[in-house]
Amino acid sequence: MHATNDEPRYAIPVISTTSGTRATKPALPAELLASTAFLLARSGYGIKMRLIQEFEKAGFTILQYGVLALLGEGATETQSKIADVLDYDRSQLVSELDALEERGLIERRRDPHDRRRHMVSITTDGKRQLERLRTTVNRIEEAFLEPLDEPTRKALHDTLLEVACCHDQRFKREP
Repeated sequence: MHATNDEPRYAIPVISTTSGTRATKPALPAELLASTAFLLARSGYGIKMRLIQEFEKAGFTILQYGVLALLGEGATETQSKIADVLDYDRSQLVSELDALEERGLIERRRDPHDRRRHMVSITTDGKRQLERLRTTVNRIEEAFLEPLDEPTRKALHDTLLEVACCHDQRFKREP
């Protein structure tokens, strides 16, 4: 969808986040409904686009949220490690870090052991902003998972984490 002043920048796919107000659209083919990959992709795309819209309203990007979330765990990281952990293009990451630094949400300092590297940490304002972004993520996740009870949500999460761990070692957590 091309944006105009009156249109949203992104189109939300068929999956709605508002309970009880699902748009009536033609049924999808049975083959697609039977495909777990299709359902995962469609659901993932829907939640991602909703997050992008909400983050844009707040003046942030998903990339910036990822940086704040990583640094919010207490880590002080090099720019290159942030790019590696989050799988971000290093040149793109620099502009995202610049934007966060300009807003006072992160701080970059030269690594005392290697002056070529910058160490990045989250500021107090960055922690407060991260909490607001987390609230947005939780609200959207809650809306998407509304039809599921808590045990089913946990089972879905555990199953998705198991699949993710199989394909990407970064998802594994120490026991």
